[in-house]
Amino acid sequence: MLSRRSTATVALVVLSLVMAACGGDSGTTPSASTPGATDDGAASPTTPASVPPVTIEGDLNVFGFAYETGDEIAKERLDYFRDNHPDVTVTVSESGFDDQQFLAALNSSSPPDAVNLPRIRIGTYIARGVLEPLDECVAQTGADMGVFYDAAVQQVTMDGQIYAFPEFLNTRAWILNNAAFEDAGISADDFDPSDWDAIAAANEELIVGSGTDLSRIGIDPKLPEFLPLWARANGVDLLSEDGMTSNLDDPAVAEAVEFGIGLIDAHGGYAPFKSFRDTWDFFGANNQVAADQVGGWPMEQWYYNVLASNSPDVDITVKPFMTREGEEIAYSDGNSWAIVAGTDNFAAACQLAFEATSAPAWERAARERADLREEAGTPNTGTFTANREADEIIFGEIVNLEDMPVFQAAVEEVVRLQESAFALPASPAGSEFITAMEAGVNEALTGAAPADALANADQDAQNAIDDAAN
Repeated sequence: MLSRRSTATVALVVLSLVMAACGGDSGTTPSASTPGATDDGAASPTTPASVPPVTIEGDLNVFGFAYETGDEIAKERLDYFRDNHPDVTVTVSESGFDDQQFLAALNSSSPPDAVNLPRIRIGTYIARGVLEPLDECVAQTGADMGVFYDAAVQQVTMDGQIYAFPEFLNTRAWILNNAAFEDAGISADDFDPSDWDAIAAANEELIVGSGTDLSRIGIDPKLPEFLPLWARANGVDLLSEDGMTSNLDDPAVAEAVEFGIGLIDAHGGYAPFKSFRDTWDFFGANNQVAADQVGGWPMEQWYYNVLASNSPDVDITVKPFMTREGEEIAYSDGNSWAIVAGTDNFAAACQLAFEATSAPAWERAARERADLREEAGTPNTGTFTANREADEIIFGEIVNLEDMPVFQAAVEEVVRLQESAFALPASPAGSEFITAMEAGVNEALTGAAPADALANADQDAQNAIDDAAN
């Protein structure tokens, strides 16, 4: 019988070929329920036989995570685990997740036992047998998967099996620059995200200059990366619910891309639009809102912290993205903690993945951030997690933005939207799908007919899915 590590090595031979072709972008714990599957394939808890206590000790290699160069949110959660399990020696990669580096690490003499990776890419590794299902881990830790937001859990679920504990939850909403709207003689409050004609009209009013003389972008559609949001707004999902069918060639997707290109072309074309956008001090005090260089754009919620810390006096309005029928939508993603199949220390890898995403670890990290920000006199807009219990503590007890009502309103809006957020489903070619999607949109942005570019991208994505599934 093959060991865990031997089984994973066999799968890696196939995975290495696939990824090379696409280019890649303390103690004891109680027993508890473990994930099963319902008739419709969704994950649901079933009750297994009780499991004996386990000892958490030994060496633990972690990939896709930084401690020495990480912030307090990273450090405090790893320290929480280390404090709970002093007999475990943890070594981290001190890097973010990278497909090719992960493959190299898996084939090294000291392969990782646990990995922190984007949920959007997890399906690729599930399909190739690189990651361990969480059934045994849930039983070991007593984890309640119901504390995580539905979209986050669905994104780490394949064929009814859950493969990772969701970590952060990044949620997109509109950020509108009130000063730009006022200067254009229009109202941010009246901006209707469901009316594409109104969005185009606002874009025209907000633009200042054109071509090489462009000094303010009206509306930035954030393509290609936010295409899932625009496509959903136009009534189509880019991937089928089971992650097996690419819908990039759907006419509604091409229509969404054409609309985004229209917004960009109103500035004098993609080249000057991108050239001007690349000059922004995106993470600095002279960012595009403070410098009045943009009217509005959809953005992840972590950017509120950038604005609040560097330009606390900016005036913004945050609004939900909407379908053209007026339904609020929010596109979410984030990282997750998974266990590498074949690990030599399953018990410790499981415990780390569970504890790093638990409410106590998040609370410890969030309180440390709040203390550090208070000492430095800088604002704290909070850490948005995929764990409901953690968010209730963070935004109910820790974050206090009473002195910054603009950002308080922004944070409250995103917290409200998190529950109904959607995500791209797990696909056996998750990484390859994103690569194909972005390549297709970039071709359209640089002059190709959107329908043709997306049809080619769809073929590439579907071929990758079919190959990965066989």
